[in-house]
Amino acid sequence: MTGWPLEVLPLDRIRVRMAHAVTGVLGANDPQSAFGALRAGDSGEPWYPADSPVRLVHGDIAMLIGGIRALLVQSLHPVAMQAVEEHSGYHSDPWGRLQRTAAFIAITTFGSCHQALDAIARVRRIHDHVSGVTPAGDPYRASDPHLLGWVHVAEAESFLTAHRLYGHQSLGARDADLYVADLARVGTALGVLEPPRNVDQLRRQFDSFRPELRGGGQARAATSLLLWHPPLTGAVRAGYRLLAAGAIASLPPWVRQELGLPSLPIMDRALLRPVARTLLASLDRGFAVTFSNRPAAA
Repeated sequence: MTGWPLEVLPLDRIRVRMAHAVTGVLGANDPQSAFGALRAGDSGEPWYPADSPVRLVHGDIAMLIGGIRALLVQSLHPVAMQAVEEHSGYHSDPWGRLQRTAAFIAITTFGSCHQALDAIARVRRIHDHVSGVTPAGDPYRASDPHLLGWVHVAEAESFLTAHRLYGHQSLGARDADLYVADLARVGTALGVLEPPRNVDQLRRQFDSFRPELRGGGQARAATSLLLWHPPLTGAVRAGYRLLAAGAIASLPPWVRQELGLPSLPIMDRALLRPVARTLLASLDRGFAVTFSNRPAAA
């Protein structure tokens, strides 16, 4: 960014740098990405109406923590992680999967019907070519409705949990059910057979996967990359680790145990969650300055 508006305060400059770092990590600055397509606009009918709870949740800064949390939770399914290990290249391109997921969520949340359906069709074509065999000798396919169902409920549960803990605007019980129901539209289009349509169904489906989940070597490796060895430096790395701490503080004890993470409820409530909220608020102000060219309230 060259040249600062005269009215931008010194603290805002730091916030703006943080906001630019976040958009860079997510790939949101790439004009060829889904984010670029959203900025270009589309006059077609929106996939979700402007007042949809999906737009409220996915447009909140708490999604930064929700995304990290979702990747941690998803890593517990060994078959899903086998597919990621063999086909996503996340070791050589650790942010690639996060960027692709962020772009997909953005376009299917804020895009037109045409943009959303095009993005869904691209993902389905990719899934059709992803298959393999687990170390135990079991075949897998990325297009398997059961695996797709796990990814769907893990994301929905993580995004809702992060919003409940860190979201700017609270979501009532009715809107939470509407969120799950609306998100089922994307799940169905991707190939999920019976996506949950309210919070109770979401919780029951999430719990139904527990016998399949375990924190093996692949899950621990993904956790190490996401939490302890992110490919970031300086202040951006420090800020990311605070977001990651907020994600850890939102995990249930059994997930932490599987991933080898400490469970400290008092520290979560007294330190980690408040610090994460403070960082999110600062980032939110940074985005306000970045995209409105005016100073945010200190």
